[in-house]
Amino acid sequence: MPELMVKGMSCGHCAAAVTQALKGLPRVTEVQVDLAGGRVSYESETPLPVEEVVRAIKAAGYEVVG
Repeated sequence: MPELMVKGMSCGHCAAAVTQALKGLPRVTEVQVDLAGGRVSYESETPLPVEEVVRAIKAAGYEVVG
């Protein structure tokens, strides 16, 4: 699963917001959020441009780093 480092997540609400944002993208089938590590991984039916994933995370109010 592709993994991104996300800055600004600190609680269950943050994890839910990022999960909802990514599950709103076409073809995304699974999202896992590691709050302690600041990581988000996702799975999609077909390859998804990382730029599209980054835009969704930023629209939810968080910053992708790295």
